[in-house]
Amino acid sequence: MKRYKQFQPLAISEFEAAVWQHPVHKHNHFELIMIRQGSGVHHINGNEITYNGSAIFLVGPDEEHFFEIAERTQFIFIKFTDAYIHQVNSGSSFGLQQLEYLIKSRETHLAGFHLNEADQLTAESVINVILSLKQDLLSNEQLIWLQVLALAALLQRNMPELKVAAHRSKDMQAVFCYVHKHIYNPAKLKSRVMASHFNTTPDYIGPYFKRNTGITLRDYISNYRKKIIHQRLDSGNYSLKQIAAEFGLTDASHVSKIIQ
Repeated sequence: MKRYKQFQPLAISEFEAAVWQHPVHKHNHFELIMIRQGSGVHHINGNEITYNGSAIFLVGPDEEHFFEIAERTQFIFIKFTDAYIHQVNSGSSFGLQQLEYLIKSRETHLAGFHLNEADQLTAESVINVILSLKQDLLSNEQLIWLQVLALAALLQRNMPELKVAAHRSKDMQAVFCYVHKHIYNPAKLKSRVMASHFNTTPDYIGPYFKRNTGITLRDYISNYRKKIIHQRLDSGNYSLKQIAAEFGLTDASHVSKIIQ
C-alpha cells in the first residue's frame, strides 16, 4: 500500500476534483480535511462515510483512506506532523489538550464531524483565515497554529459522546477514548471511577483491559502520560512545574519520577 511522507511540519492546499487521483494510502502525518461542496464517499479503514455538501474529517497517521467522488468536490487539506504540534505551541496547554484528544480518537476519525449550522459557519470562517495565511507559512506559523487550536475546540464539542449504554460498556475503543480524554485528571482514571462510568466493577475492568491489550490498564495510562510529558519537555515550552499543574501531579519532582 502506498504511504505518503510529509517532511515539512505543515502543508495547506485547496483544490477541486471530479475524480480522486490517489489510491488507498496511509501517511506519516495528520490531515484535517474540509469539504466545501460536492458529494461522494470517504473510505477510511474499511468504513464508508457519505458526504453531500459541507463535511469535515480528521485522519491520523497509518489510517487507510481515499475518496470516491460522485459530484465535483472542493477540498481543503491542512496537513501537520507531530513535530508541528509541539514545535509552535506557545505553552498554553488548554487548546493542545483538545487537539491531542481529537487526534487520538479513532472513533471520531471513522465518523467525521457533524456540525450544526452556526458551528459550520464558524469553522468555515476559521479555515478562510488559515487559507489567507498559507502563502507565507513561515511568517504566519503561529497565527495558523492559533486557528488550528480554535478548530480543535470547535470540533471537540461536536464529537459523538462516548456511550455508556450496556451494549457499549465494555467496548475497548470507548475505554481508550476515555483514558485519552481524562489523562490530565488522575481522579477520573481511578479504577473505581472508570468502572462506574462503564457500568462494570473495578475487579472486572482491569483484567478485561489486560486480556484485550496485553498490558495492564495502569501501565497503559502511565506510558501514555509519560509520552505526552516527554513531548511537552521536548518542545521547550513547558517547565516541570507547569506540567505538574496541567496533569494534576503533586509537584515538579513527581513529574521527574514519572519520566525516569
